[in-house]
Amino acid sequence: MTDLVKTPVTVITGFLGSGKTTLIRHLMANPNGLRLAVIVNEFGTLGVDGDILKGCADDNCPAENIMELSNGCICCTVADDFIPTLEALMALPQKPDHILIETSGLALPKPLLKAFDWPAIRSRITVDGVIALADAEAVAAGRFAPDVAAVDAQRAADDSLDHETPLSEVFEDQIACADVVLLTKADLAGEAGIKAARAVIEAEAPRPLPILTVTEGAIDARLILGLGRAAEDDLDARPSHHDGADDHEHEDFDTVVIDLPEITDPADLSARIARLAAEQHILRVKGHVAVAGKPMRLLVQAVGGRVRHQYDRPWGDSPRRSRLVVIAEHDHIDMAAIRAVLDGVPA
Repeated sequence: MTDLVKTPVTVITGFLGSGKTTLIRHLMANPNGLRLAVIVNEFGTLGVDGDILKGCADDNCPAENIMELSNGCICCTVADDFIPTLEALMALPQKPDHILIETSGLALPKPLLKAFDWPAIRSRITVDGVIALADAEAVAAGRFAPDVAAVDAQRAADDSLDHETPLSEVFEDQIACADVVLLTKADLAGEAGIKAARAVIEAEAPRPLPILTVTEGAIDARLILGLGRAAEDDLDARPSHHDGADDHEHEDFDTVVIDLPEITDPADLSARIARLAAEQHILRVKGHVAVAGKPMRLLVQAVGGRVRHQYDRPWGDSPRRSRLVVIAEHDHIDMAAIRAVLDGVPA
């Protein structure tokens, strides 16, 4: 069998809150004639992103084509979860034309590419391309590495030095593995921010990469689907900080799920979530919340101190249960402190 008869897969990677789910929603609504399927890999047990996407299901990507893997990193559960999920999609009465995989924001993409070498799927599926999303405003602000050139120089000069944080390594590995980089939230970054972010990415990339700006996930599917890269056969061109390791760990990060009572003021909850970023170094908060007197559930998405909320759909027959996923670096998960902030205890 040749690549011409393989089902193409696009891996969509990117740091926390970079806009992966928004991009996939846009592709689902504008698939350029393709019948899509989606696999969502959540970090933690609460499938917020998968739930959002299922709410957008249509004939181009029906609900049965959207599957969630919430039992850990997708490349650490290959035999138990990932391969069976791909096989289930391939066995659908109408096989998808193209499969999108949304990785966890904490995922390293290269180990996932290695999973496509498994005999059970190698003859039937190929990685059409890896799309890395980067928040233009955050990259321009130097949140991943204050001075990339200086850090690289220090590491090159003295192998005993390690000035990289776990977050910067995740970012760099995602860029190094990409076939296309999308600078998201271009409207927030402005022209100067986009220029600065582009310079950071070009400095990190191991080879010249297309870098495109995107706002609200809006991009022509033809620009990122149908690349034909066969990335699973091109691993040597995608260097990683973790090359040579037998496996990889996610002990640098922890996730907790917080149950909340019904709230009355979404703005107050947003302010408390922003406090978490400032006081507890929380990276990401996402979930659904019940608001008193409102029949629709409140979708909450936060990246650092930037908090967004909107009513996404009625609760319907689902229980009115408020739950938030909180993600932070390992040393900054303090359940009691997080609970105190979300409960409104004064600083």
